Amino acid sequence: MDRNQFKIFGNQSEDLATKFLENNGFRIMDRNFYAKKMGEIDIIAIKDEIIHFIEVKSSSNNNYEPIYNITPLKLRKIIKSSQYYLKQKKLTNLAFCIDALIIKNGEIDMIENITI
Repeated sequence: MDRNQFKIFGNQSEDLATKFLENNGFRIMDRNFYAKKMGEIDIIAIKDEIIHFIEVKSSSNNNYEPIYNITPLKLRKIIKSSQYYLKQKKLTNLAFCIDALIIKNGEIDMIENITI
């Protein structure tokens, strides 16, 4: 898969993730939030007054688990970006968690609160 195809696949995966979240009672607040020198958060959503910072990982390869792409470094960047987002939007009084949404073979799995 070349770089352009990879980007298209990633965008399609995030679109699927967004629909999944909306169908499960989440309200999308932001997508592809980028904090300079910290990183990007794929989807920011809210449900039951809890903000969810969601990392979307997908694979078209049956032999590969996309969750392994969330490395400790990536997780630290998501945490820092999440903290920056909350401060910037003045949402520091709300509960939040960091989740992973995994898409593989057309199936979607949500793993909530991956930082525990």
